[in-house]
Amino acid sequence: MTPHNRNLMAPDLAGVADWFTSSYSNGGGNCVEAADLIQTTYGAVALRDSKDPAGPALLFPSDAFASFVADVREGRFDG
Repeated sequence: MTPHNRNLMAPDLAGVADWFTSSYSNGGGNCVEAADLIQTTYGAVALRDSKDPAGPALLFPSDAFASFVADVREGRFDG
């Protein structure tokens, strides 16, 4: 990832990020939106709060995000 990713706001990614909500979302407004930035200079997956599209964006290396998704699918975070 590039070093300028500190304090990144979602609007900073305009023209680069194509935000989407998971198909598992219930549409109730409590969602996380993602953008695949792997093929960009960011080389990451971006996440933002759907209720605050002008708020912060978090960037995760693609391998870390893939591991997280695999752990969720396997139920490793279930209470």
